[in-house]
Amino acid sequence: MTRAPRTLVLASTSPFRRALLERLGLPFSTCAPDVDETPRPGEPPAAMVARLARAKAEAVRDRFPGALIIGSDQCAELDGKILGKPGNHERAVAQLSAASGRSVAFHTGLCLLDAESGERQEAVEPFRVHFRTLGREEIEDYVRREQPYGCAGSFKSEGLGIALFERLEGDDPTALIGLPLIALCRMLAQAHRPVLNPGTFRR
Repeated sequence: MTRAPRTLVLASTSPFRRALLERLGLPFSTCAPDVDETPRPGEPPAAMVARLARAKAEAVRDRFPGALIIGSDQCAELDGKILGKPGNHERAVAQLSAASGRSVAFHTGLCLLDAESGERQEAVEPFRVHFRTLGREEIEDYVRREQPYGCAGSFKSEGLGIALFERLEGDDPTALIGLPLIALCRMLAQAHRPVLNPGTFRR
């Protein structure tokens, strides 16, 4: 049968993820998930972001019983340690100083939850950022100008952060910003909510 397109819900209040999802041109709502994002002891970064993406989608399921819910989580990893959001100028400078001349691995978890059936599609998208060798003055100037205090890794790749890089390595550049759109488009099509020709779908 033919039915109207399913409601889309982004389980996030991140302005970066919202801006990415807006690129697909589909109507959606946002909702803040109440999720404890504390890493578990010994938990690998990829497993952590997969777990948290799933938890964020599940956290808002009861409020949107007929929706397709998008959950996403990201972390940065250097020397086997997770780099959190710096929160202030000093920690941002410290993170970028540690990353200078080196590469940082990013892991972005994605979950598309069908709130009606409980079915989930999940993926973890890897991405690697190779930093230039950065001088202290460059780092200080960048952090002062862009203030990336809420960003894992202490940069905004969609902004001035691009000036910090030697090269980028990965399949989907939107994964680096926090919402892997290539994987999401694939999931939405599988859930009968395609990005192109989205007016109706059949079940």
